Amino acid sequence: MSAAQPDLAVLFDLDGTLVDSEPNYYEAGRRVLERYGVTDFGWERHTDFIGIGTRETLSALRAEYGIGAPVEELLAEKNRHYLELAAASTAVFPEMRALVERLYAEGVPMAVASGSSRAAIEAVLAGTGLDAWLTVLVSAEEVARGKPAPDVFLEAARRLGVPAGRCVVLEDAPPGAAAAHAAGMRCLAVPYVPGTADDPAFASAGLLVRGGQAEFTAEAAYAYLRGGRAG
Repeated sequence: MSAAQPDLAVLFDLDGTLVDSEPNYYEAGRRVLERYGVTDFGWERHTDFIGIGTRETLSALRAEYGIGAPVEELLAEKNRHYLELAAASTAVFPEMRALVERLYAEGVPMAVASGSSRAAIEAVLAGTGLDAWLTVLVSAEEVARGKPAPDVFLEAARRLGVPAGRCVVLEDAPPGAAAAHAAGMRCLAVPYVPGTADDPAFASAGLLVRGGQAEFTAEAAYAYLRGGRAG
C-alpha cells in the first residue's frame, strides 16, 4: 500500500514574505533604469510592482519609459545587480524563520514558490541559511504564467505530491493571494505594504494579518495552519 498523503503542505512566497528582499529589488531596478536615463524611479513606484514577476515588471516599465532594449537584456542586467545585492545582505523575517523551523521539525512538506528567477531564489536561500529547511523551489521561469495565475503554486503542490486543497500559501502581495485562490488553496496573507490590506485580492485569504510583518507571529500562523483559524 502507498503511504498516506500529508494532510498539510505549506507554500511560501519568498520576497516580502520570508525575506525582506524588496529593498534589493528596488535598488537593482533603479540601477537598470538609471542606465537608460530614468532618474525619477522611486520606492513608492516600486511598491506598485510588489508581487508581480520580474519579467512582467520590466515589460511594463520598458513600455512606460520607452526603453528600446529587449526585455531579456533588462532582465539579465537586473538579475545581475540583484544577485550582487542579495549576496551582500538579505534579512529574514524572524517570525517566519521560526515558523519554517517548527514546520520542518514536524515533517510538514514545504516549498518556495516565487516570481523571482531560480538563481535569485537559490542565492537568497543559501545566503540566509533557509536552504537548510526549504529544498523544493519553483520559480516563475519554470511555469507558463506568473502570479496572479496559479501556475507556480500548482507546480509546487505537484512536486510535493500534495493535492492543492491541502496546501496553504503564505503571501505578502495581492497578486500572490489571487494566485493562491485560483489554485484552490488556503492563503495566509501578510501584506508587505500594510496599505494594500484592503485590496480585494486579500478578501479570499483565510487569515489576513493586516499590520503585516509587525503583527505576524509564528504561533498564530501555526494555529491557523493546523486549525484553519488564528490562535
